[in-house]
Amino acid sequence: RNRRLNRYRSLRRNQRRKGEKGDHMEIGKVPEQVLKRAVFRQLHTRRKEVLVGASVGEDCAAVQLAPDEVFVLSTDPITGASKNTGRLAVLVTANDLASAGAEPIGILLTVLLPPEADEGLIRQLMQEVESACEELQIQAMGGHTEITSAVNRPLLSVTGVGKVKKDGLVTTGGARPGDDVVVTKWVGIEGTSIIATEKEEELLKRFPKTFVEEAKGFEKLLSVVPEAAIAVKSGVSAMHDVTEGGIYGALWELAEASGIGLHIDLKAIPIRQETVEICECYRINPYQLISSGCMLMTSPDGLQLVQDLKKAGIPAALIGRCVEGKAKKIQNGEEEAYLERPKTDELYKIYQ
Repeated sequence: RNRRLNRYRSLRRNQRRKGEKGDHMEIGKVPEQVLKRAVFRQLHTRRKEVLVGASVGEDCAAVQLAPDEVFVLSTDPITGASKNTGRLAVLVTANDLASAGAEPIGILLTVLLPPEADEGLIRQLMQEVESACEELQIQAMGGHTEITSAVNRPLLSVTGVGKVKKDGLVTTGGARPGDDVVVTKWVGIEGTSIIATEKEEELLKRFPKTFVEEAKGFEKLLSVVPEAAIAVKSGVSAMHDVTEGGIYGALWELAEASGIGLHIDLKAIPIRQETVEICECYRINPYQLISSGCMLMTSPDGLQLVQDLKKAGIPAALIGRCVEGKAKKIQNGEEEAYLERPKTDELYKIYQ
């Protein structure tokens, strides 16, 4: 009897551990025991505004806001990267909230995994998510985790929740003729980091290891939450996170949303040498490369905004001005060109 009981206990322990050792899971919702071990145990960051957060059986999160505060929401999937996706998912959504002048509070996370996924992969993704949440003091409030044959690699979609005072809300469509155009950090840094990570072996055949490591390290620069907070205090009129479509796409979207034209100095747009050289390898236009970490802003006093940002240790550059009309002009020395409607992001070329 004791031997049978011990065998039974051993079997139950092995069943509980199934998935931890790389075993595939069945298609459908992630089992509750895996959800508790691989998801909930990784989440520690908490916000006082969150009344109801992530737990088994809860389909909704609840957030307490003051009467004079605006509830800001944003949603985004991560589809162009297969590594560091948990961190990217959080940063990209937090950046969208920050571009509205909002303070990010929390996220709702949908994780869709292919049938070959195991519990270890779920735990890794959630640790990446929590690391970024802790860095930005954002709470993972809930979501959904599922195994499905509809995807062939992990797909993360994040809905962000933020708050802002009514008089502090900033829109993409707030730019006006006469405003200066400012960008922070450098264009193409997200795409550069993704390419350096995804194509590391190829790049090491052409560049020194220190060069490739520096490019991979750009992922540490992808949050624009700090510069957004400074910009709001400085009196920014519009903000737009530079994501898919790169700086050209972001400029077009800002101009269209605001009903204005643009005069942009191409040579004034800041870009890292690592981005230039890696883009040359894959025949990619760096100005149409995904660029989270670079914030596009407009302000009646762009020089003051640049100074305020630099005082906080954030690189920034004045790259042009907003004008009357619809023309979106790009000046490159003596040459002039006009922006076209955003196209497919250049990042996808590396997968062709």
